Amino acid sequence: MDVNSGPLPGTDAEALLASVASLLRAKGERMTTPRRAVLTALAHTSGHLTMDEVGAAVADIAPQVHRASVYRTLVALSDLGVVQHVHLGHGATAYHLTGSEGPHLHAQCRRCGRIQDLPTDLLSEVARRMGTVHDFELDATHVALSGLCADCTTADRSELLEKHGHPSHIATHLH
Repeated sequence: MDVNSGPLPGTDAEALLASVASLLRAKGERMTTPRRAVLTALAHTSGHLTMDEVGAAVADIAPQVHRASVYRTLVALSDLGVVQHVHLGHGATAYHLTGSEGPHLHAQCRRCGRIQDLPTDLLSEVARRMGTVHDFELDATHVALSGLCADCTTADRSELLEKHGHPSHIATHLH
């Protein structure tokens, strides 16, 4: 996954904890040690983390928090709308803070695994057509679109150019 340590740009961990505590209180719930640890871990790590990566970060913050509590907390925070989960290729799931933009779309490079955030409205026309034509309500925020990132596409083109020479031959080999 794409994990970088350090505070997430624009995320003040204490302000995040206070905001989520307020949301929880409004629902009659409280800020627990696992919730505090998971939120702190996510606030201090940019990127999309697997359950194992969240668990490892939480273990550094609050070693007494059990792995099962981390999982339940991620589910609860997802239900609250504070954390978004996205299903990646081959069954993996990644988690991250939703931020002010809320749930959004993702793309994952099938070669290097890099995950990119995409605008929520990118598939709006597709969703509208699916609803109209197929009476199907699309929620594309839970899965990542698969393809090749710019770096891997460039590497592919360079490799093909080395192998096959002239750029006009590349298009036939990329598809």
